[in-house]
Formats: sequence, C-alpha cells, structure tokens
Amino acid sequence: MYFEGFSEYMKSGGELAYQQLCSEITVEFNDCSKQVLEMESLFLNPDYCRVDLAELLRAIQTQEKQKLHLTATIQVLKKAGCPSERLMNHENCSFKKPMEHECVHLQEITEAAGTEEAELNAEYDNALKEAIRGVQDAVTAINEHLEEVRYEIAALETE
Repeated sequence: MYFEGFSEYMKSGGELAYQQLCSEITVEFNDCSKQVLEMESLFLNPDYCRVDLAELLRAIQTQEKQKLHLTATIQVLKKAGCPSERLMNHENCSFKKPMEHECVHLQEITEAAGTEEAELNAEYDNALKEAIRGVQDAVTAINEHLEEVRYEIAALETE
C-alpha cells in the first residue's frame, strides 16, 4: 500500500493524498509498535521469563525502524531526482514573447562544470544504492529473526 502510494504520488504529484497516506501508515506503525512493546513486556514478565523472545522482538523492531528510515531516505532521493535530471525553474528568466525566453540557466559547459555534475550524480547514485542495500540488509535480518520465531513456535507446539 505504501509503496503503491509513493509510486502514484511520483506519477500524479498528489501531495495531499500522499501526506494523508503517510499519516495513516504512521498511525498503523505506532499501533503495531505498541502491540510489540506489550508482547515484549509480557515475555519479560516473571510468569513467562522469556528474555530471549523479548530480545528477538526488540531486534525485529530495531530492523523495522531502520528499514522504515531507509525507505523514507530512498523516497526523498527519488523525489529530488538525479542532479543532472532535475527540472529547472524558469521564473527568473526573461520572457520577450510568449513561449520564448532568455534562460538564465544557460551557461558555458566547461570541463569543471561537467566534472562537478558527474560528482553530484555519483554522490546521488551512491546514496541511493547505499539506502537500497540497507533496506535489503534490514529485510534479510528481519527474515532471519522471523525464522527464529518460527523455530520457537514449533518447539512450543511439540511440548
């Protein structure tokens, strides 16, 4: 739902609808977080004394938080776009005739300017790749923790 909402936002530019979706998802995440904290507290209760499971839940929460943060980073980067592909604002250009203007953005392309743009593009690409790699790492860690949970459930069912 969230990723589809971001894709739609990128296509349509519907800022208000996207903000509403983000608000709804934030509420849902907070509700889930509260439930996990309750379960964690329950596992720490002397009646259960399952510190291992409480720590497992905490590890999953930490990875989910990291994944959410990096997903937001990816979306901010994608929204901004690659530096060389960003649209220019022509409000400071002078218009002599309708649909014809003298663009203030025109400049002589020099080797230094080309190098600077290439460096900015490389920084953007590296930041995006790093965030994507971080999300993948978080998902892998979450899946490993969930596998541990499955083992614990199976062990409890055989007792």
